[in-house]
Amino acid sequence: MIRSACTIALVTTLSAPPLYADYHPIQPQAQAATVRLDGRTLSVDAVVQVARFGAKVEFTQEALDSMAGNYGLLLEATAEGIPVYWFNRGSGDQRETVIFEGDAMSPTNRPVVEKVQEASFRQAALYGVGPEVDQEEIVRAMMVVRANSMVHNAPSPALAQMIVDLLNHRITPVVRSRGSVGEGDLGPLGNVGGTMIGVGDAYLNGERLPAREALRRSGLVPLKPFAADDNALTSSNAYAVGQAALLVYDARELLEWTDLSYAMALNGMNSSISPLSLPVQRDRPDRWLNWHAQKILTILGDSYLFDADNDRIIQDPESLRASSIRQASAWMEWQLLSDSVTFQINSSDHNPVVARGLGPDDAKELASPQLMHFYVKGGPLSRGEHGYILSNANWDPYPFANRLESFTIAMDNMAVAVAERIERFRNPFFTKVSVEEALPDYAREDDGYAPIDLLQQISADAVPTPARGSALVGTVEDLQAQTRQKVARARDAVSTARELLAFDLLEGALWMDVRASQVPGRHFGAAPTRLWQSIRRLAPRRQLSVPEQRTEPDQSKIARFLTEHSAQEFASYLLPN
Repeated sequence: MIRSACTIALVTTLSAPPLYADYHPIQPQAQAATVRLDGRTLSVDAVVQVARFGAKVEFTQEALDSMAGNYGLLLEATAEGIPVYWFNRGSGDQRETVIFEGDAMSPTNRPVVEKVQEASFRQAALYGVGPEVDQEEIVRAMMVVRANSMVHNAPSPALAQMIVDLLNHRITPVVRSRGSVGEGDLGPLGNVGGTMIGVGDAYLNGERLPAREALRRSGLVPLKPFAADDNALTSSNAYAVGQAALLVYDARELLEWTDLSYAMALNGMNSSISPLSLPVQRDRPDRWLNWHAQKILTILGDSYLFDADNDRIIQDPESLRASSIRQASAWMEWQLLSDSVTFQINSSDHNPVVARGLGPDDAKELASPQLMHFYVKGGPLSRGEHGYILSNANWDPYPFANRLESFTIAMDNMAVAVAERIERFRNPFFTKVSVEEALPDYAREDDGYAPIDLLQQISADAVPTPARGSALVGTVEDLQAQTRQKVARARDAVSTARELLAFDLLEGALWMDVRASQVPGRHFGAAPTRLWQSIRRLAPRRQLSVPEQRTEPDQSKIARFLTEHSAQEFASYLLPN
């Protein structure tokens, strides 16, 4: 990513109080674990272990060697007089401006480089505008993603060590939530750089302190950045990608819960299982649709739905019949998003690229006079290694940005089915019986507006963000990707869908009560039965003969249950190959 210092407005003071008084620190139950960073194999689950649960991090020796080699090539480039974007040349519309000539390590140039880097990090502490990020896990996710992808770049050894130290000592920089156009998260990552040099505020184990004090209490010395450390830290999409890793993790849980809730709804409706059956699935041989239908049949297990029943109607409402199709489609989009996020966290989205080991014999274009202009022949600073340092557009976060919106749209289409099937239970045409007939003492709480309100919020989140191209920084930066907004909408859609699902689970539990009252001893399948029993322990069915004693809505209790428990406690299935 490129930027010009003159475009950054200094919008606040370093000691400004938090705009969010309600800061949400993590619960570090995994702090005894260590995640190893090699730039290639970091998983979404590992990101969450670090970001949300406090696991430690360390670079593999291979990763340290790679960064050291890249750093040496970067320094050698200046000694050979090669122009390097955002190092001995400026950035953005200053890319042709000469910052210094000759070896960066020379007695003349080294003080210049140190001064430039110190000023850049100090200014970066002021990037962005509020509100401040109020969730520690978001900042930690950004940092671990940046640390892992930094393996492909050329940070100084001190910078690479500092980002690990911040994570391991739970020093979480105060980060302003807005200030990225979604192509290079310069603002949020620049705030992290401020903490590294002891400027601004940070949280130490959840306590807000001046950054310098947080470093001191942790036994850390403020970073003295060198070479192109400002570039090595901030030229990345880690702010959006880190949040996307949290999204992928939470979305899988939501989809697992939705599948269990669907099985409960089928039991409650006394549904026909024909849409899930082999002949129907063979008629539409899609691996995701077929996998999901078989998954639901497996969850149902020995349910009474496999028995003949003269009261069962031949065809359910479409929201019951097609739920498997909508949920399978959401799973497919989830997998595509998960793959895209995993790719993002294990590859470089950095500009410029530092490519060791490549030479003019490796590709026709590398031997061209144009690219030979950026060829580092190798010398003492690079330990004889050669390579290229090339400008690029790898910070353009596609197809990742598209996957965010595709998944959110799939969530919306799934949520429509969930909301509609809740409403269909109110119609005796489908249920063949009313709750009042089956359970005369039942006291219904009519909250019929809330599910539709939640659905409308999910639908609003699913509206695609218009593509924008605002020519910034002397018209150099004329594309933006809006990943900050896209990932925020996707995360909100998942959170809201969880609230909606709580209503669905309560409705399913109620109608399983009805079916159990009709034929005592009915089987619903092991997993739906266990979940039904858990819901009833948490939210007993309300009775007219028992005075109201609740202190919070049942839906809130169930929504919290979904965040505090894993669906895998009830059922777990492998994704299709």
